[in-house]
Amino acid sequence: MESISFPEGFVWGAATAAFQIEGATTADGRTASIWDTFCKTPGAVVGGDTGDPAADHYNRVDEDVQLMVDLGLQAYRFSTAWPRVRPDAGPVNQAGLDFYSRLVDKLLEAGIAPWLTLYHWDLPQTLEDAGGWANRDTAYRFAEYAESVVGALGDRVVNWTTLNEPWCSSLLSYAAGIHAPGRQEPEAAVAAVHHLLLAHGLATAAIREQAPNAKVGITLNMYPIIPADPDDEADLDAARRLDGLQNRIFLDPLFKGEYPADIVADLEPYGFSKHIRENDLEIISAPLDQLGVNYYAEHFVSGHPEPESAAEPAGQVQTNGRRPTGSPWVGAEHVTFPSRGLPRTDMDWEVEPDGLFKVLKRVHEDYPSIPLYVTENGAAYRDSIEDDGSINDHERRDYIDGHLRAAHAAIRAGVDLRGYFAWSLMDNFEWAEGYAKRFGIVHVDYVTQVRTPKMSAMWYSQVARGNALTATVAP
Repeated sequence: MESISFPEGFVWGAATAAFQIEGATTADGRTASIWDTFCKTPGAVVGGDTGDPAADHYNRVDEDVQLMVDLGLQAYRFSTAWPRVRPDAGPVNQAGLDFYSRLVDKLLEAGIAPWLTLYHWDLPQTLEDAGGWANRDTAYRFAEYAESVVGALGDRVVNWTTLNEPWCSSLLSYAAGIHAPGRQEPEAAVAAVHHLLLAHGLATAAIREQAPNAKVGITLNMYPIIPADPDDEADLDAARRLDGLQNRIFLDPLFKGEYPADIVADLEPYGFSKHIRENDLEIISAPLDQLGVNYYAEHFVSGHPEPESAAEPAGQVQTNGRRPTGSPWVGAEHVTFPSRGLPRTDMDWEVEPDGLFKVLKRVHEDYPSIPLYVTENGAAYRDSIEDDGSINDHERRDYIDGHLRAAHAAIRAGVDLRGYFAWSLMDNFEWAEGYAKRFGIVHVDYVTQVRTPKMSAMWYSQVARGNALTATVAP
């Protein structure tokens, strides 16, 4: 059968995050993160779920690494937990570092490259009590944490990611209150944007100082912002505002050394520019070796109100009637999200693979050339377990297939895309959705902790081993 081959050396992996899979939230000296606290807030997380036991990865590292071997993965993207490594943002906890050291060793022994993310949203609660990411000092505490991790693992880990999706840990968390710490304070949210980027720059310097051969990057969740009517001024302005808040407010300082002027103006009522000090942008724009792209859906936007029955939740984020939350779009709270009638995942997100092509090509064309990796892409669907124990998740398989084809089209168009990480390796704690949504290509029974590769995992394994897609998706 005709196949679509990827470039030689293309990296095939899967991704996870510490709080979503590890469990053991009080083991071996780990202290509370903002997510441990948030989970105790009534109505914050579906079902009142918490980070225990998650997928119990802390106690099942051997089994999970063997699972990756069985699937033929070449790389594993994971995050280290700040409150496990430096509990309460204090002195180093050797037991926490030892856990990640063992994980790295096991991966390397199995021939799997570790891709380490320093921050996937589990800020120590102690730092949140002092102001969290709205407090500039948190950026310097993050640099200390980065120094501790790279000092212990920099001799074996080559690929380093500073932050995962700072849009989520700033605007979604401090303006909308949908994610931990659950604050709805626009002024704090815009301060968090800058302080997260400053933390990235400081951590980048720390990594390079201790591990000069490291490849350093950051991961952004980027989405095309499509105006509902490209001839309507209100819709065009809505798209401009959201593109600025979702994409340019992170890309421009990282790669151009400046914030987009229009967004600075939009955010001036919230005191954004007062947080930017001399030399901050020089620190933030330190050269990077690679950029991680997380993609799930496009944003189709309008500057006009929609009938309540037709309007999307802000940013396509489900709240499911839980505790009241706000909008993450500071200064653009009026923007609406009309439905296009496209297929949707179990997260109620539209399925549009071409959006991944648009994102990759846009970064390639608008910003200095840099190697790109798709560091997250996947979909939640309701899995059905057959009588024989198999899980035939055709929708998830088709979703990944479609997005891989979009990625391949980007490569053909000249984009320097070098790898793809499926989200997620296994079912896990899906943040405010608790255990109600399953993104994994491997099923986890949360009672028995039995792992069962789904049909999508077996299919993805064949793709990774062959470095190619078949012309049509096998039944």
